[in-house]
Amino acid sequence: MNTVIETILNHRSIRAFKDMPITTEQLDSIIKSGIAASSSSLLQVVSIIRVTDKEKRQKLAELSGNQQYVAQTAEFLVFCIDYQRHYEMNPNVRPEFMELTLIGAVDSGIMAQNCLLAAESMGLGGVYIGGLRNSPKQVDELLGLPKYSAVLFGMCLGHPDQDPQLKPRLGADVIVHENTYQPLNKEAVAEYDQTMIEYYQSRSSNTKQQGWSEQITAKLSNESRPFMLGYLNDKGLAEK
Repeated sequence: MNTVIETILNHRSIRAFKDMPITTEQLDSIIKSGIAASSSSLLQVVSIIRVTDKEKRQKLAELSGNQQYVAQTAEFLVFCIDYQRHYEMNPNVRPEFMELTLIGAVDSGIMAQNCLLAAESMGLGGVYIGGLRNSPKQVDELLGLPKYSAVLFGMCLGHPDQDPQLKPRLGADVIVHENTYQPLNKEAVAEYDQTMIEYYQSRSSNTKQQGWSEQITAKLSNESRPFMLGYLNDKGLAEK
């Protein structure tokens, strides 16, 4: 095992940060690491908005579900699908196809993960903020996004002020299939459920009595931001 793999396997979401800045050199390396990420056909359809304005930060914290670490962390980055610059280069560009929206979402995730891994390799920590999609139109207006761009998620980055436990994940015997899709390994899921029950009971806060499958299937049984398609369509994306 090398240091890269160790950094990956030691990932934890950090939601409490010390009142310390990230240096210009650190942030530059984080952004460069993100830009170096794989890009489908070199389309490069991601934009990052670094939010430094305190009032905007506080508003974003509220819009994301009152997650106050958005306002308190050293750096807050917002990752966006961006076909606007391509459209400005040539108005014959057609960003409305669903495939292009998928590419933008995939590339944004890859870029963001590069940024987070770079930060974690420096001893920093962070957490993704999908809660920005609770109020995408308001976030969009706050950040001044043009027609063919759309907000996807945010990322807090800073110096950790907590040391949470590693959260167990599903094993490869559930995740990895060989040659064809395999039936669900229910025994492995049951074992994971028990692992998660023990994990939640061992936490000092936000303890739970649920296993993973009960918790997740309950979440997936409800609608999930049904307004997102309309938001994307309004931005000229995911129409076809």
